[in-house]
Amino acid sequence: MCLAENQEQLSMPTTYDPKAAEQKWYDFWMKGEYFKAGERKDAEPFTIVIPPPNVTGMLHIGHALDFTLQDILIRFKRMQGYDALWLPGSDHAGIATQTKVEQKLREEGITRYDLGREAFLERVWDWKELYANTIREQWAKMGLSLDFSRERFTLDEGLSRAVRQVFVKLYEKGLIYRGKYIINWDPAARTALSDIEVEYKEVQGHLYHLQYPLKDGSGTITVATTRPETMLGDTAVAVHPKDERYKHMIGKMLVLPIVGREIPVIADDYVDKDFGSGAVKITPAHDPNDFEMGLRHQLPQITVMDESGKMNELAGQYQGLDRADCRKQIVKDLQEQGVLIKIEDHVHQVGHSERSGAVVEPYLSTQWFVKMKPLAERAIEAQKSGKGVNFVPDRFEKTYLHWIENVRDWCISRQLWWGHRIPAWYCEDCGHIHVAEEDAAACTSCGSNHLKQDEDVLDTWFSSALWPFSTLGWPEQTEDLKRYYPTNVLVTGYDIIYFWVSRMIFTALEFTDEIPFKDVLMHGLVRDADGKKMSKSLGNGVDPLEVIEKYGADAMRFMISTSSTPGQDLRFRWERVEQARNFANKIWNASRFALMNLEGFTYADIDITGELGTADRWILHRMNETAREITRLMDAYEFGETGRVLNNFIWDDLCDWYIEFAKLSLYGSNEQAKKKTQSVLAYVLDRTMRMIHPFMPYISEEIWQHLPHSGETVTLAEWPVYRAEFEAPEAVREMTLLMDMIRAVRNIRAEVNVPMSKKVELIVKPTDRMVEANITNNLEFVERFCGTSKLEVSIEAAAPNKAMTAIVTGAELYLPLAGLLDIDQEIARLQKEVEHLNKEVERVDKKLANQGFIAKAPASVIDEERAKQRDYSEKRDKVLARITELKEA
Repeated sequence: MCLAENQEQLSMPTTYDPKAAEQKWYDFWMKGEYFKAGERKDAEPFTIVIPPPNVTGMLHIGHALDFTLQDILIRFKRMQGYDALWLPGSDHAGIATQTKVEQKLREEGITRYDLGREAFLERVWDWKELYANTIREQWAKMGLSLDFSRERFTLDEGLSRAVRQVFVKLYEKGLIYRGKYIINWDPAARTALSDIEVEYKEVQGHLYHLQYPLKDGSGTITVATTRPETMLGDTAVAVHPKDERYKHMIGKMLVLPIVGREIPVIADDYVDKDFGSGAVKITPAHDPNDFEMGLRHQLPQITVMDESGKMNELAGQYQGLDRADCRKQIVKDLQEQGVLIKIEDHVHQVGHSERSGAVVEPYLSTQWFVKMKPLAERAIEAQKSGKGVNFVPDRFEKTYLHWIENVRDWCISRQLWWGHRIPAWYCEDCGHIHVAEEDAAACTSCGSNHLKQDEDVLDTWFSSALWPFSTLGWPEQTEDLKRYYPTNVLVTGYDIIYFWVSRMIFTALEFTDEIPFKDVLMHGLVRDADGKKMSKSLGNGVDPLEVIEKYGADAMRFMISTSSTPGQDLRFRWERVEQARNFANKIWNASRFALMNLEGFTYADIDITGELGTADRWILHRMNETAREITRLMDAYEFGETGRVLNNFIWDDLCDWYIEFAKLSLYGSNEQAKKKTQSVLAYVLDRTMRMIHPFMPYISEEIWQHLPHSGETVTLAEWPVYRAEFEAPEAVREMTLLMDMIRAVRNIRAEVNVPMSKKVELIVKPTDRMVEANITNNLEFVERFCGTSKLEVSIEAAAPNKAMTAIVTGAELYLPLAGLLDIDQEIARLQKEVEHLNKEVERVDKKLANQGFIAKAPASVIDEERAKQRDYSEKRDKVLARITELKEA
């Protein structure tokens, strides 16, 4: 039942209580299943899959931005009549989640190895359930209109099946392979990392210059390194084949200091003969470039560290030392032996694990890889042929293309227990590798049943790369997959273009032959008020639930969604949230006033046809313009501009002007005029709540339910569309004149300190009969809001000698303020007005004199500027004439 037709429930509290409204209406939406897709069978589908948050803890303010933008879009499209699906879910986040659980175990004095794999995984699943529930509660607090009936998790059975099938298919195509290569190793988490999981930080270090002696005693070669501990694994020293200094040494043997092992001097074009000494030490097991050179020259690969970053048995006397401690000791020993000839300060980039923060170790290891070039080629072709993804802003397309055009193979195996276990089995009898979607019972090569599954799991991003289609049922050809895929838009931060966006495009093209989403809306990071990145270490993070607790979800949503433009970072400022809260209160107070004057007024009573007053036609015109403009802006993802347009319409046009004008009819004795104003007020407020709903769902639902309406919820109410019959340019001209007059009179009152409670005489001299008629038809507004005791409107009106003057487009205004007016002060005021008008005329003159502007601007824009030129010039002439009159008086 419509609440507005139940008189006992009509009244609204004097102040808006966000907490009460938020709980009430979210429960109402969930009970009504208003967010569930699939009910509109004949409607066009519109799909967003949520970027799945990690089940590692609480959501932060960056999540709030990301999710709010998606909710705005999905609510907007739902109201436009689409079958809108916003699919929720979460990510198992292999390294991050396992690290959290292991930290918890350490507090208990145990490790995952003490528990064993199965028991440890039970602990992680418990963690997952706890934080998945927490995330759902946070989503609800933010007012997110998610279809929870379709919620997915990257480790649920359906997605796991999709992951296994993709792995097997890529393996069968030769696009997944297993090999021994230098990879990025996290010694803290004891797992491999992909290149994009490594963060490079500038570190103040040292450059160590070492002398390696030739075995025959004929000399030495000087090499430089930032990591002297790796020399224990050196297997050669390389020079450029054309370097005259070393030509005679190529092929000779060196004696590796401390170790005593003989290593050759080799020649390779990779060496830069003009950098440093022109000679470089080669450690194939601990440097990616050395690894490649080692393959070319068939050098041994000696790994001198273990998985924890400690020196192993091949490090000799340094075995058991942490790599950092080993560096200190080996530097000391090299100095004592006279091998270390110089140490220089050296600033360089050092890789750190994105997850654990540990310094990443280049490490020789057997891992699983995806060949990325063949997958990238298809994505590049799609993008360059115009059949790819539309990036918003479009500058991110270059970022995306640059990465995929230079992509390297992706290390996808991780030495973890939490994640999708690699579907590969090794025959312990013949060594054959069996890759399959289901558990292998026997070796397909020798028939042995002595099979052991790979211990490793897949990189989290491997399963996330399938998210747009695996969540809809792929590899099964489900009804959801047929209806909702490809999805319409992905909303995400620009910082995961490489991690996630590009990989989703690769896999989607490979396995579905379609791009996974039409648009990618890139937003920036939420930074603190000083522009610094938020972090726990700085203590400058913001908890979205704290913001909601203090100001309400609507205020947080409106502030965060309208404070930035696509692709740009935004600064979180509490005063902006307060401004958004004040905006909500403005909406509440205006609506409460309107409802007090709609008592007994029902939906059936609304009639906006027939004769309407100037203010009524004007507000319908402005509402119509606003609806058209914000629809355009929303489709362009310009949420900041949308917020500005909504604010201008609601705060200025509706609250400050129309509602004030409406009071004359509402409080007047003309019942017909009152009914018309009530109809317009009810209609405009209804449409206003619809337009603000995607941004402020709670307060809009609360107010809408009190208004006369038909329907169950504003969530499903039809989005306001442009209606030609609401166009009223003549009403706009009339209202613009009235508002200019009222502002001018109020400004004059303020200047001479005459309060509104004191009536004044006003003489209005219109420029023509039409303007005169417009003012005459709206005298009650001029009298009421200018506070006049006497009002004269006439083309023939004479300007009094002692009067304050204002020039507006279409009329000259005079306020005879005998005894209050200082003529010298009035002349000075008018001269300032002339200065202002001179600047405006000069600005427009320059614009119209600019041939580039004239050549490129549309005719309508040029005409508008010429109209401004005439208007400013006429106003200036009238002000100058008035100055002359006052001087002669």
